[in-house]
Amino acid sequence: MRVLKFGGTSVGSVEAFGQVAKIVARAREEDSQVIVVTSAMSGVTDTLINAAKAAAAGDRKPYREAQEDLLAKHQMVAGQLINDGVERAALGRLFESRLNSFERLCRSVDVLGELTPRGLDVISGLGERLAAPLLAAVLRTHGVAAEWVDAAELIVTDNNFGSANPLEEPTARHAQARLMPLLSGGIVPVVTGFVGATEAGISTTLGRGGSDYSAAILGAALNADEVQIWTDVSGILTADPRIVPDARTIREISYIEAAELAFYGAKVLHPKTILPAVERGIAIRVLNTFEPDHPGTLVVKEPKPTADVAKAISAIKGLTMVTVEGRGMLGVPGIAARTFAAVARAGANVLMISQSSSEQSISFVIRELDQPAVVEALEGEVAREIAS
Repeated sequence: MRVLKFGGTSVGSVEAFGQVAKIVARAREEDSQVIVVTSAMSGVTDTLINAAKAAAAGDRKPYREAQEDLLAKHQMVAGQLINDGVERAALGRLFESRLNSFERLCRSVDVLGELTPRGLDVISGLGERLAAPLLAAVLRTHGVAAEWVDAAELIVTDNNFGSANPLEEPTARHAQARLMPLLSGGIVPVVTGFVGATEAGISTTLGRGGSDYSAAILGAALNADEVQIWTDVSGILTADPRIVPDARTIREISYIEAAELAFYGAKVLHPKTILPAVERGIAIRVLNTFEPDHPGTLVVKEPKPTADVAKAISAIKGLTMVTVEGRGMLGVPGIAARTFAAVARAGANVLMISQSSSEQSISFVIRELDQPAVVEALEGEVAREIAS
């Protein structure tokens, strides 16, 4: 069994949808059990979120324009790739129903003047709920038996709206009950990425980039042999090609190395993707939708030894180094604990720590956006020590 996840650029145009259909058809010939997870079409999630935020600010124009534009965008793909008039008409009705719901939600946000995290999850997950039925219909047109499935029926999460955490046992139970009959019947389930639902059935999202996470969660729940992440680059590269033009594809890399690269700025894999794979020993393969014959990168527990001293270079932008320094810190017990407790209260994550041997200074790295809150918290916590 393999799980194929396609990102937004992989379903970003008529041509891209056609390419995805060919990839899935080939995978189906090679493996009797194939699951597809799809992101929203490129740009759709941002459009939905921006329109909802504008509605909260009292601006109705963006969500009304978004409703029309997104309907036209999805209908264009259906019109060019789906030959069956009955299927096209059914899709059109589904698109209209989803986008009418979007318009009603935004109207409610406008009236309330508030966009709650729960409301934003419902709105931001609509893109996948448009793309999945469209992709399933395109697959059927290409001779692949397919049925779209809302991940809200499969992935059970907590209620941490905006970045929900999956609940392993109920997710495995729901996924197996819903997907295994389809797979046994030779049908390819096309599942919405990014979204899930609480045990009470309330829509949630897994965080931006969470469609990768969706694929890994389902792969773990069904004990898949491999999770394939299809994107617009040929695997994980040795460096950012925008900075290093001759960056090369890494053929094989460990889970730990991939997780580190993801954390430190490599955007090919969602950092959370690694965890379900590590726990189940499932290989992840990163492939290029537009170069399907390229071998890409295989992410495994123990890669084959190579002569490379360093496999890749990655970097995070938008960081700030904060130094807490003062003679009053020398020999004071618990000063480091107080410093980082203040940082935690400010809601910031520390990415790197360095302390001088004299104990008179502590330096650490945080995201630039967190700097004002962190500095304010520190000034309140260690003002006496740093003033000495």
